[in-house]
Amino acid sequence: MGKITGFMEIERQEPSAETPQERVGHYREFTIDLPLESVSQQGARCMDCGIPFCQTGCPVNNIIPDWNDLVYRGQWREGLDNLHSTNNFPEFTGRVCPAPCESACVLNINTAPVTIKNIEHALVDRGWEEGWITPKIPSHKTGKRVAVVGSGPSGLAAAQQLARVGHDVVVFEKNDRIGGLLRYGIPDFKLEKLQIDRRIHQMRAEGVEFRTGVHVGVTLSAQHLRESFDAILLTGGSEHPRDLSVPGRALKGVHFAMEFLPQQNRRNAGDTVENGLLATDKHVVVIGGGDTGSDCVGTSLRQGALSVTQFEVMPRPPEQEDKPLVWPQYPLKFRTSTSQAEGCIRDWSISTQAFTGVDGQVTQLHAVRLEWKADEKGQMKPQEIPGSAFDIPADLVLLAMGYLHPVQTGLLEQLGVAKDARGNVQAKVLDYQTSVSKVFAAGDMRRGQSLVVWAIREGRQAARAIDEFLMGQSDLPR
Repeated sequence: MGKITGFMEIERQEPSAETPQERVGHYREFTIDLPLESVSQQGARCMDCGIPFCQTGCPVNNIIPDWNDLVYRGQWREGLDNLHSTNNFPEFTGRVCPAPCESACVLNINTAPVTIKNIEHALVDRGWEEGWITPKIPSHKTGKRVAVVGSGPSGLAAAQQLARVGHDVVVFEKNDRIGGLLRYGIPDFKLEKLQIDRRIHQMRAEGVEFRTGVHVGVTLSAQHLRESFDAILLTGGSEHPRDLSVPGRALKGVHFAMEFLPQQNRRNAGDTVENGLLATDKHVVVIGGGDTGSDCVGTSLRQGALSVTQFEVMPRPPEQEDKPLVWPQYPLKFRTSTSQAEGCIRDWSISTQAFTGVDGQVTQLHAVRLEWKADEKGQMKPQEIPGSAFDIPADLVLLAMGYLHPVQTGLLEQLGVAKDARGNVQAKVLDYQTSVSKVFAAGDMRRGQSLVVWAIREGRQAARAIDEFLMGQSDLPR
């Protein structure tokens, strides 16, 4: 795997990026790719570790040591073929995945892991540049029709797999453009939409039909799908956000993150957003310390916010994980995103108590500091610190505290599918079938809020399950 002594001779090297001052002036991707020769050298660091924990750390089980070795040896096209054998869209994961594979890398036990994510990124980008990525048109048609509801990464992965084995696939999307969360949730500076558009072009050539502006369960009945298709796959995501029930929540200027983020993506696409939300010349407070909160930070700074503050209710993570304890799992440790590095004030163990305003518009956020202590069962519980209350100016508050479950009304209500204890659509990983005949579910709608890479995995596995359901057997990989 790679160069036998490469991990001892070659230091980890990551791509550089535009400075924060440069990149906040635009919405484009801002990383500066390494030369291909340097990427090959990074592939040489992959050691002959015996058990490649990176593969199990990766939700799609990428065959990472193999394509690291191929890149090291200059066999880029073969490396890309290997990568595509497990991942339909490595340009998505190579940009927005948190890289649990690198946490699981054996080198990560006591040194810097292989730059797996960047090698993946470089492989697929070169594939597009060289024209290696072309449609895979099926050799025959099965005559079976499959409806995929939702065009996020899970739905797209399933649709592509199903089309490639000859099924007629129709993808329904309620928005005006294909892509789901990739299109309207992830900012362009993390994922430019060209990456989605050229995959859509490829998939159309492979036989996938896309219908936008169709909200199944609202503008098109679920019963119509059941009557018109041999199988239905639900990949509508987990879109019911966690709210904050405190005094002043109804004031103008307090919004969910997903009311704010899609608007800027639409502007970048050339759309006109009437009476839209803008952070320009405002004191912005983002509540929630995860990826969505970080996306709000970067977008607010690009819009010209006066200040951006990000609060997290949980304690500040440790600077470094205890590797002997947590490896090869993805660790909880202090991280700074590129958006946070652009000028955000961050604070932890903060509980928002109320919002107040003037003439119905929020102007202040009132909060208190927390101390996390173990109760009699050993569970960590928050306690307010007496005398720690404070106020900060807030003209725009963005709630980015995660998502509880899929939207329950409309589609799910009409289908009558069973749900699990968290409100997700109930379906087993073995066959992805719901409680309703010929209806399947995958991605965030089934497993709850998760990563793009998990969505791709579930879409691929659900495609195999549907193919087996329709044909009695399947040659698609799990």
